[in-house]
Amino acid sequence: MRDLHAARLRPEVRVTEVPAPQRIAPYAVALTAEVVTSGAEEELASGRFVLLHDPSCPEPWAGEWRAVTFARAELEPEVATDPLLGDVGWSWLVDALDHHDVGYTAEAGTVTRVVSQSYAGLADRAPTVEMEVRASWTPIGPSMGAHLVAWSDLLCTIAGLPPLPDGVIALPGQRR
Repeated sequence: MRDLHAARLRPEVRVTEVPAPQRIAPYAVALTAEVVTSGAEEELASGRFVLLHDPSCPEPWAGEWRAVTFARAELEPEVATDPLLGDVGWSWLVDALDHHDVGYTAEAGTVTRVVSQSYAGLADRAPTVEMEVRASWTPIGPSMGAHLVAWSDLLCTIAGLPPLPDGVIALPGQRR
């Protein structure tokens, strides 16, 4: 788990370790993350990254490890009707994993759009659209931290942050 704690994430990503699920695997670690704007502290996206370890190699996992993730962000209302929104959300995950050159197998997941329309006493609220990417995969290779970094890139992408070019490191903002 040291590998997860040593992962270098963008300064906009705030990670907190939380209690891990107890019944899914003999060993687990869980992290929640928020993507916030520097200075304003406005939450742009949030999610959860759970890394499970079971030496018995459960058949559906195809390995000893399993990353189970969730990422959520509010999007512009105009994208609610885009029929490719799910495909785009899934491609953001796959692109992030491939960009970090992490090995993985047995990937699975869903991309959900949630459209909220308010009525009656709440009718003055504008409609909102949220995207949720729920995914799991079996990490291949020794670096679990790289999988966390790839997932955090997905979180930043759905938050609307531009990608950082290779070799560029974001200057850290003020952290609390």
